[in-house]
Amino acid sequence: MLKGDKVGLRARHDDDIPVLRAELYDDVVNAARAEAAPWRPITPGSKDPRLVVDDKEQGRVPFSVVELEGGTLVGTATLWGIDTHHRSAHVGLGLLPSSRGKGYGTDVVAVLCHYGFVVRGLHRLQIETLSDNTAMLRSAERNGFVREGVLRSSAWVMGEFLDEVVLGLLAQDWKPGTKG
Repeated sequence: MLKGDKVGLRARHDDDIPVLRAELYDDVVNAARAEAAPWRPITPGSKDPRLVVDDKEQGRVPFSVVELEGGTLVGTATLWGIDTHHRSAHVGLGLLPSSRGKGYGTDVVAVLCHYGFVVRGLHRLQIETLSDNTAMLRSAERNGFVREGVLRSSAWVMGEFLDEVVLGLLAQDWKPGTKG
């Protein structure tokens, strides 16, 4: 397990899947804001590609996020779009509604940075998020990510186009342990 100050990132367990599905992905609004595709229901018992882990896939590393004290599941985190030639990847996370506003997001981003830069030897990490996702923007910036641009009206979310913000962090600019 990778450990931060408040959370740990561990392998996905089978009993995590129903909780993550019910609290993150069955919520139409939450899923529509988090995914780059329209929400659709997934049949119970089917293999949901957002949650089932393929250990052979090299370009995506999904984690379950747990509290360090007690081990309670609080969300999911992913390093995705891993490009070994350009040594870059994207950061993504989703916290259960009951786990938001507790500083877990900032800690998850810090642990994913450690994983990306130290464990994987990447050069660049990138985050794309909706411009009104102040929690994610704050978590990214506290970990040293810099706003690189705005993709105007690039995301269709629940009947309207929203702007997305692109943030980046280079390995040489990363300062472990400084979460502002």
